[in-house]
Amino acid sequence: LGAAFDLDPLIGVTAAGMAVALLLTLLQQQRRLAGDTLLGILAHSSLALGLVALGFMEDMRIDLLGYLFGDVLAVSVRDLVFIWSGGILLLALLALAWERLLLVTLHEELAFAEGAPVLALRLFLVMLMALAVAMAMKIVGILLITAMLIIPAAAARMLSSTPERMAILAALAGMLAVTLGLLVSFRADTAAGPTIVVVALALFLVVQGREWLRSRRGPS
Repeated sequence: LGAAFDLDPLIGVTAAGMAVALLLTLLQQQRRLAGDTLLGILAHSSLALGLVALGFMEDMRIDLLGYLFGDVLAVSVRDLVFIWSGGILLLALLALAWERLLLVTLHEELAFAEGAPVLALRLFLVMLMALAVAMAMKIVGILLITAMLIIPAAAARMLSSTPERMAILAALAGMLAVTLGLLVSFRADTAAGPTIVVVALALFLVVQGREWLRSRRGPS
């Protein structure tokens, strides 16, 4: 979209992400396919359509590898402003709607019984995720951003007893993975996005190993 209408790529990615989020939320209402199935279909189909569309734009020169796997050197001052402002906005909106989002995520029927706008809250949550993907695209890349949404949260889940603690630990794990990943990428001269994901995986394995050792020792 950004290339077709001569817009900043971040604007195109954000708009496309919001459109996919809206379509995903509406399709989930039909209950015939699981949400994960619909997400996989929409995400990969939209990526494929975008790549096919770029193939017809012969006069456009676009760094596909940078968008697919991330390129921290391509991050501009405008991108940093978008990332910081978008991050602050995302955290503020998440904090304001945290309790209702948590209720819808954990027990949708109970949320509906209490009169919560379930559809609107689900759409709101998916929109927040689309914004997070747009912000991280330039650093991690489109293909690897899913890993950064899952791996830190999975590691935090094993160390948490409450959703709030899990959210905080997941955010800290993500920031640590990005920081260490960029340092390793700089020293080893490797691609930033994949290196960040590898560091996140290493953190997950450390936590997993810790939990395995604790289970082997038994309750103290």
